[in-house]
Amino acid sequence: MTTDTTQPPHTAATPVSPATILIVEDERIVAGDVRARLRRLGYGVLDAASTGDEAVHMAETHRPDLILMDIRLEGPVDGIQAAEVIRTRMGIPVVYLSAYADRQTVERAKVTEPFGYLLKPFEDSELHSTIEVALYKQKSEAQRRALEAQLLQAQKMESIGTLVVGLAHNLNNILEIIMGYSSRLER
Repeated sequence: MTTDTTQPPHTAATPVSPATILIVEDERIVAGDVRARLRRLGYGVLDAASTGDEAVHMAETHRPDLILMDIRLEGPVDGIQAAEVIRTRMGIPVVYLSAYADRQTVERAKVTEPFGYLLKPFEDSELHSTIEVALYKQKSEAQRRALEAQLLQAQKMESIGTLVVGLAHNLNNILEIIMGYSSRLER
């Protein structure tokens, strides 16, 4: 049994997820191609940004679920710098789409903690699997952070409970002393 891997795994009629994706790409033809692929895969797609500054602004305004970020962009802010700002300010996952895999570029990209790095050109199946893994990782990390917050809250409540029990014990001891003195005074 063989499977046809050239076809996208899903069509727009059967979306894989309601995720909204921002494309950051300064080449219009490439941005249009990526947009068409994402729509065929069933994702929601925002208008493409072509500069790092525009990417940050659109991320703040629209809060997409994921950003597909080219590294080399027009303007003074490249994709890596924009991704770092987006990660620290908004926590939106970024997947790099790049034709560059040289050591220096990859090292710079790594420190921004991307959720993926796809080399151009890429297949629809690679794009789809990378997006799905990135979205799953984001969801898992959000759940982990929520559980950590709940655990911290439970630990705080336990500490408060221990403190209250200790205070009640001390107050009880003081009351026993006072009651002992008052019974002596009554005699």
